[in-house]
Amino acid sequence: MTAMNTTEKTGVQRRTSMGLTVDCFPFSKRPKTAFEFLEYSYSLGAGGVEAPLGSLDADNMRRIRQRVETLGMYLEPWATLPKGDASAFEQTVRAAKEAGARCLRAFCLGGRRYEVFQDMAQWKQFVAESRASLQMALPVLERHKMVLGLENHKDWTLEEMLALMREFGGQYLGVCLDTGNNIALLDDTIELTERLAPYTVSVHLKDIAGAEYEEGFLNVEVPLGQGMLDVKRIVDTIRRVRPQVKFTLEMMTRSPLKIPCLSPGYWATFPDRMGYALARTLRTIRQNPPRRPLPEVEKLEPAARLQLEEDNVRECILYAKQHLDL
Repeated sequence: MTAMNTTEKTGVQRRTSMGLTVDCFPFSKRPKTAFEFLEYSYSLGAGGVEAPLGSLDADNMRRIRQRVETLGMYLEPWATLPKGDASAFEQTVRAAKEAGARCLRAFCLGGRRYEVFQDMAQWKQFVAESRASLQMALPVLERHKMVLGLENHKDWTLEEMLALMREFGGQYLGVCLDTGNNIALLDDTIELTERLAPYTVSVHLKDIAGAEYEEGFLNVEVPLGQGMLDVKRIVDTIRRVRPQVKFTLEMMTRSPLKIPCLSPGYWATFPDRMGYALARTLRTIRQNPPRRPLPEVEKLEPAARLQLEEDNVRECILYAKQHLDL
């Protein structure tokens, strides 16, 4: 019996190796902890999940591990970097190990750099605190032999992230490479990918559409293949350097974010950012107009939001299988 006939008979479609993050579902009441989200992601045909672990008790970790192994999926839980005391962080690392996680994901800044900090003094304090957190986290990761991916979370520019990796990166600390975030910091996505690929331990895969507005540009996730990123080149670049890395979709259905790069306040913490970066980014936006109107999700009825959210994820899964060999 051919593979196609088997598929037709059983109704089972080829699964994607690409996983899903819970951030793909900002509107729905989908399960938000690892065990439940594994089940939902599996039903959509995904290959893994990035999600909070939930309760860290040993029974729950064993239950998660058993389900991960039974479903043949991967798990990349969230972690919060330590501040002052590493005990909570170590508890998460230990639990992730027991749950069979392949790596953890964390970030230094929960907000957006150009919105959070008003001056360089605030930024420098954040940098010092972040370095202290990484110094505290490293011995814990090494002790438990657990890998952590630090996300470029609209905080560090490419050069700053490279500096962090040169100082702290190694066997147990690398990059969770988000393919869209650094556009907001005026970095080029292909350059970002090529230079961070050697440090990459996990990936947030997304495509981005944009358009200009009076103070800069708009930026929003769109289904893979429908934006301005060369997603195939990005995936191939990372795979060539880090073939074991997993790709996790972060298709966040939302209205566009405003990147006010033409306003003075945006530049408060970028004294060395050159005009070339601004010109390059705006040129890219102009040369890649959105294929369809940018979504205005807040204007949709709740039921329509939920449907759009799931449709976007399903489109991405199909694209990953058909065009990205994922």
